[in-house]
Amino acid sequence: MLPCINWLQPFLALLSSTLLTRGHNCPSSCLCPDHHTVDCQGQGLTRLPSPIPLDVRRLLLSDNWIPLIPSDFLVLYSDLVYLDLRNNSLSGLEPGTLSTSSRLVFLDLGSNNLTEIQSETFGESRSLIKLRLGNNPYLSQVEEDAFLGLTSLRVLELERNGLQGLDVGVLEPLTSLRVLRLEGNPWVCNCHFAKLFVWLMENRHKLPTGMEGLECSLPMDGSLMSLSLLSEASFRECRGYLSLTDILIVIFSGISVSVVAIIASFFLASMVHCFQRLGKAGQTDEEEGND
Repeated sequence: MLPCINWLQPFLALLSSTLLTRGHNCPSSCLCPDHHTVDCQGQGLTRLPSPIPLDVRRLLLSDNWIPLIPSDFLVLYSDLVYLDLRNNSLSGLEPGTLSTSSRLVFLDLGSNNLTEIQSETFGESRSLIKLRLGNNPYLSQVEEDAFLGLTSLRVLELERNGLQGLDVGVLEPLTSLRVLRLEGNPWVCNCHFAKLFVWLMENRHKLPTGMEGLECSLPMDGSLMSLSLLSEASFRECRGYLSLTDILIVIFSGISVSVVAIIASFFLASMVHCFQRLGKAGQTDEEEGND
């Protein structure tokens, strides 16, 4: 028995060493101050480091030159709760890239080159509490369902981007939202902005800078004005304004009504024609009977 135990000792030692060091393999040029943190900040990286421990919880990748996140990147990192990609070269995010990050609580995508946030980009990241998207100067569009499913989101930062307008439908699903940063965007106070203005008035307590910290350019001369100086009456000319969606609904409704009217007219004409033929047939039979 003793020789067998002696023979197994090296194997057991190797196995235990492998198990104990799971997740301790640190990517080159990165630091791993603890078993669940990978710090690769400011290393001039042009792509995601490898290998990243599967049980990583905090991944710090700010101040690099990373241009993209592979769509399947987060599939293996189910324990990840903190992801910092601030100040990189990200120009876009594929829808669903972050949908597998079920435990992600903090995500920083600020100071990149993002141009738009597409629908369902974040999937059903129900654990996400803070999302930073500020300082993306080319970010000019956020689609209506971009934040759908982020039911736990409390802080949303969209400051100093290129947004001229924002659909209210983007913000309405965020039932847990407590802080919203929108300052520093080139807002345009036109009729498209009117609905957002009403929403901001009702939710001004969520704005760290208040309405005073937000400015928009007037469509007449382009001059800047603080939102605190405006009121709903400032947009009274927009009460009859129809958005593109409203116009499409009106057009579709009109077409539907026309089609129904045509079908109904055809049906009535067919019925009248049938009755006329029946009447003529009856009259002919009566005349033949008299003869």
